[in-house]
Amino acid sequence: MTEEAQRVFDAIDALKEIADPTERARALGEVLKALPSRNKELKEARQEAVKELLARPGASLRTVGAELDISFSTVQDIVKGYSGSGKNRPKQVEASDG
Repeated sequence: MTEEAQRVFDAIDALKEIADPTERARALGEVLKALPSRNKELKEARQEAVKELLARPGASLRTVGAELDISFSTVQDIVKGYSGSGKNRPKQVEASDG
């Protein structure tokens, strides 16, 4: 885990350690309320970073996937903005011959 990511998790853990239950509940509620929109922001920032990696000379889905320790298909999904489970992935429409 990167140092930056660890700091985020440490901050979340610190919320659980707030002694006063009222303050703890308020602080945790604030974070939980903000998470959906922040999650979207984080996914968009990750997508942009992956696109930057793919823009490098010689980069491919496979090389970026290896660099990030994820599969090439996950890299492809990130670029497309897809973040659901494989079970719910939209089916590809086949091109017609005509």
